[in-house]
Amino acid sequence: MKKSNQEATDKINFKNLRRWYFFALLTIAITVILSQILVQYNLKQQLSDSKIINISGKQRMLSQKIVKEVLILNYVSDTISQKQISHLKNVLELWKTTQNALENGNDSLAFPKEKSETLNKLYADINPVFSIISQSTDSFLLNLKQKNTLVKNQELVQTILKNEGVFLSKMNQIVSQYDLEAHEKVTEQRKIEYWIFAFTLFVLLMEFFFIFKPTNKKIEKLIAKLLASEKKALKLAYDTEIISEIKENSVKELKSLNYAMENTLLYCRIAPDGSIIHIGEKFAKLINYTRFSSNKKFSEVLTTDEKEQINIDRIIFEKHRSGWQGEIKIINKEAQTFWLDLSMVPVTIKKQESELLIICFNITERKKAQREVERLNIENSTEKINQQKIISSKIVENQENEQNRIAKEIHDGIGQMLTGLKFSLESINLDDKEKSAQKIEYLKKLSLDIIKGVRTATFNLMPPELSDHGIVSSLAKLTQELSKLTGKEILFYNKTDFNQRLDSLIEINIYRLTQEAINNAIKYAESSHIIVQLSHSNNLLSIIVDDNGKGFDINAVDKKRNSESGMGLLFMKERIQYVNGRVFINSIPGEGTRITFNIPILK
Repeated sequence: MKKSNQEATDKINFKNLRRWYFFALLTIAITVILSQILVQYNLKQQLSDSKIINISGKQRMLSQKIVKEVLILNYVSDTISQKQISHLKNVLELWKTTQNALENGNDSLAFPKEKSETLNKLYADINPVFSIISQSTDSFLLNLKQKNTLVKNQELVQTILKNEGVFLSKMNQIVSQYDLEAHEKVTEQRKIEYWIFAFTLFVLLMEFFFIFKPTNKKIEKLIAKLLASEKKALKLAYDTEIISEIKENSVKELKSLNYAMENTLLYCRIAPDGSIIHIGEKFAKLINYTRFSSNKKFSEVLTTDEKEQINIDRIIFEKHRSGWQGEIKIINKEAQTFWLDLSMVPVTIKKQESELLIICFNITERKKAQREVERLNIENSTEKINQQKIISSKIVENQENEQNRIAKEIHDGIGQMLTGLKFSLESINLDDKEKSAQKIEYLKKLSLDIIKGVRTATFNLMPPELSDHGIVSSLAKLTQELSKLTGKEILFYNKTDFNQRLDSLIEINIYRLTQEAINNAIKYAESSHIIVQLSHSNNLLSIIVDDNGKGFDINAVDKKRNSESGMGLLFMKERIQYVNGRVFINSIPGEGTRITFNIPILK
């Protein structure tokens, strides 16, 4: 009974709340609509006010224009054209029309007919002046048309000039009055909007304190009651279904576990003597186990190999208490070979009674993969050894060629120049001072050539800049010298102002790698421009060698490793590994090649 009374009370409260909400929303809506009506009305009035002020100001300009045209026609123009007279008539007509619209109102221009007393008085004051100027200008135009004497026109001009100033002064008063009244309207509109805003805030506050706040409390209480009722209902439903759910879940879990073990897991149960207690379906299919084999031992069912049977029996006998895990090889009746990862787990059933749980995983495919990996590793090792032999032989060959080249340079260049120096020294006759001076000059030049030749030979062996100043200076010198020797434009840029010194072995390898890349661009790419860029970060040094040569197909060169170009790339990859770096080669046939060396900076 109490519950029914409470529900009836709640329904009445909800009806009252709906009524109050409707009243509150209606009040706000009416307030907003009224405010919009007032605002739009005042805005419309203000739009016409701004237009009136603009036209009023324009009247002053038109009156001045009339005076200007009259003066030009009377004093300046020697010959009066019909076009000038027509223009003055148009201006005069527009002036009259606009003045009439301002004074008496105009629907097309949205000028109001009703005006304030002040404006009516101002228009009454300006009308005589307006009429005098208008009539004088009409008479002036009539005289021009009838070609009357200039004396009459001069009198009319003086009348127009005399009244023009008065008209401007009174028109200024009218414009000021229009502006004042427009300002008063804006001020009044602002006051109305403030009152509307204050009223709206008042309504909102009243609604908050007397409608929304009480309603919020009642809704909170109602939600709390609903949540409590929901909890009770859920608890009751849970209590009634929990037992049946537990029972169903237990049955499902047992079925799922049994199915998983029988069909997905290789398992069986055996006695400590090796006899089979139970074997799973999947395991039975793998080893071709049937009920006719139930009198056999586990080892006899597992494999037909006698040695493996003995080994399995031994493991069961020795490890039936501690358990065992390992890999075994089995051969079934069809002579198929399998590898199993077998785990033997001792399980105690009762006192003095135990059995072994055997769980297996078929690792035959893994074994095959391991053997394939081993075979491939052997093949790769053999290939790497062969490649290393080729690289070593090429390195020895290159070293021998380099030594022969240096020896030839010294013999053919420096040796011959030294021989010439020796004979020239021996042929100096100190008694003949003039010839002796000439020979001494020649010997100086020859000495400089010998020094240059020695520097060139030593530069190719080990540039002094590398040991004295580091990799940046040596690369700059290398590009400069090769540019002079080959006539190609070879430029070097230190983009990040790198100035660190590295380990001597690292600097030598960086230098040789860059030298090899530049020489390849000169020798094979037939390029005319080569750019070497050096940049670095906190832990990486990067050198990029770009050329505009003919480029090449990287995949095709990789396949031809025995060729000279293929070996050059292979030498780069081998040498970069000495400094734990990486090389990236990008080439487009017909466009050019970019080689990037990335070397870690150790701190």
